[in-house]
Amino acid sequence: MLPGLSVVGIIVIVLLLTIVLNYGLFKPITRLLDQRERAIKSASDAALAAAAKADAAAAEFERRTREAQGDVYRAMEEHRREALRRRADLLAQTRQDVDRSLAEASASLQAQAADARAQLEKDADALADAVVERVLGRRAS
Repeated sequence: MLPGLSVVGIIVIVLLLTIVLNYGLFKPITRLLDQRERAIKSASDAALAAAAKADAAAAEFERRTREAQGDVYRAMEEHRREALRRRADLLAQTRQDVDRSLAEASASLQAQAADARAQLEKDADALADAVVERVLGRRAS
C-alpha cells in the first residue's frame, strides 16, 4: 500500500516547515547565542585582564610605598644621628666653656684670696703696731 497523497503532502509540509524554521528561527537564535557567548567570554577576559592589571598596580603601589617608607626611615635615622652628633658637640663645647670659666673663676678667687691675705697681713702688722704704740706709748722697733 502506498501512502496517500495527504501523507506525502504532510511530509512535504513538515520538511518545508523544518527548513524554514531551521533557517528563519533556529540558525539566527543559535548565531545570537554564539555572539552573546563570545561577548560574555570577551567581557570575562577583559575583566580578568583588568583584575590582573589592578593587582599589578596594587603590587607596584605597595612596592613604591615600602621604598618611600624606607627612604623616610633612612632620612629620619640620618637626622637623628646628625642631631645626636650636634648634641654631643654642643655638650663638649659647653663642658669646655664651663671648665674654662671654672678655671678662670678659681684663678681669680685664688688671686683675690692671696690679695686678701696680703692685705690682712699688712693690716695686722699696722694694727699690731698701733696696739703696741698705744699700750707701750711708743713705737715698736
